[in-house]
Amino acid sequence: MAVLIYKSLPSTNTEAKKAGYRHGDAIIAREQTAGRGQRGNKWSAKAGENLTFSLVWEPTFLEAKRQFLLSEAVALALTDTLAKWNIRSKIKWTNDIYVGRNKICGILIEHDLGMEGKLARTIVGIGLNVNQKEFDEWVPNPTSMALVGKQQLDLNEVFQTLFDALEARYEQLQNSPEQIEREYDALLFRKGELHPFRLPNGKEFQGVIQGVKSTGELLIESEGMVVPYLFKEVEFVI
Repeated sequence: MAVLIYKSLPSTNTEAKKAGYRHGDAIIAREQTAGRGQRGNKWSAKAGENLTFSLVWEPTFLEAKRQFLLSEAVALALTDTLAKWNIRSKIKWTNDIYVGRNKICGILIEHDLGMEGKLARTIVGIGLNVNQKEFDEWVPNPTSMALVGKQQLDLNEVFQTLFDALEARYEQLQNSPEQIEREYDALLFRKGELHPFRLPNGKEFQGVIQGVKSTGELLIESEGMVVPYLFKEVEFVI
């Protein structure tokens, strides 16, 4: 297990996919020139002000059909970390971290399949806004730990706290996955509240989040029916 720090990388996830990295390795970039987010979006972060890193895991114990558990474990590690600085956060399905109506962290998880329907390798990419206070105009509803807590933070301290939280949640994932699911469900952004959602065709509807299936689908109740939605089949209207 090693922590490697680079001054600049195009993408830490791309770097972490190289065969030389093994389970537990963390690849940190003080600057990402081509960072990636979910849905093919670009991830923007000022150099030296935030945490942009990828973690290599080899969860060979986990069946591919249960891979969403990894997203849940990572998201919970981030809420654990923010809580250390008294920042109350929620998990916006699938795994963005929100404080109020503002996004403080994004997660990009990529898997390689192994034998017998199990996972072989997982790259966990995390972009956590720590000390940045000004963002590009095109970045939607951003915030940072510094903006919320009104103080500058030590990036190394935040990373170590988060790294420890990730290790703890990974261990819990192996021993008590049901607890991971329960805690994730309890922290779902906008759960139990009536809010608008948008379908890929642009149509909007009002619905209430009821929870998440073990396979990762978001359960939304609308007009008396509960419908499961896969990633990219529905989006929040913020």
